[in-house]
Amino acid sequence: MNRVDTMNRGMDDARALDSLAIPSLEGKVSAEEWAIRVDLAAAYRMVAHYGWDDLIFTHLSARVPGPEHHFLMNPYNLMFEEVTASSLVKIDVAGKPVDPTPFVTNPAGFTIHSAIHMARDDAHAVMHLHTAFGQAVSAHGEGLLPLTQTAMLARGDLAFHDYEGVATDLDERERLVADLGDKTSMLLRNHGTLTVGKTVGEAFVRMYFLERACEAQIYALSAGDNISNPPQGTPELAAEQGRVGIPMGANLLAWPALLRKAYRLDPSFAS
Repeated sequence: MNRVDTMNRGMDDARALDSLAIPSLEGKVSAEEWAIRVDLAAAYRMVAHYGWDDLIFTHLSARVPGPEHHFLMNPYNLMFEEVTASSLVKIDVAGKPVDPTPFVTNPAGFTIHSAIHMARDDAHAVMHLHTAFGQAVSAHGEGLLPLTQTAMLARGDLAFHDYEGVATDLDERERLVADLGDKTSMLLRNHGTLTVGKTVGEAFVRMYFLERACEAQIYALSAGDNISNPPQGTPELAAEQGRVGIPMGANLLAWPALLRKAYRLDPSFAS
């Protein structure tokens, strides 16, 4: 294929994407749902900005208000930097779209996210990533080590779930929920990272701490054996500080700042 053919194909692909564009849902859903859509779309864009995405193969979700436990997920064929508030797909607990949509969702994403949304009333938002650092630490026998302040803040609320293959078996949901328990972060062994939150911002900032801790651990362990371990008792102290400080800092400070950043980078996410 020559350069002209490549350019023409790229233009055709862009036009094909445009043909799938969904008109704005602002004013067509409740104000509460629209606000959640904007937050979740911003989270997708910020995941892409920080380089945490894995092509189209990870997923973030947020529950919408109502007793039905409907939740929003990304269209499976869009890159994270293409996700908008209106393109998010609202699905029910059986994985069926609630409203007509030209998009499909990730079956493995449905398995993981539906399990947590159905079991945890406080899990309004769920994030799952496959970063290289997160996968590396998930494969480490001891998981996340208390090597840095970031790790100590995050690890006190960390659960583990053993790998069972690509998560398309709905029977795995019961085991995943049991392993998560009342924790807000999880290492999916040999797979990646997961966080939950009462808000999208809370789940995102928890993920930021977890991912930064994983990254620092891989760098620290690759530097040699002369590791400085924290004084006795300080990991437990920092863990308790993290349980209180991370959600408070997320909702009051960090997420509003990240949302402003998302608007500066590309305000189309909120369309």
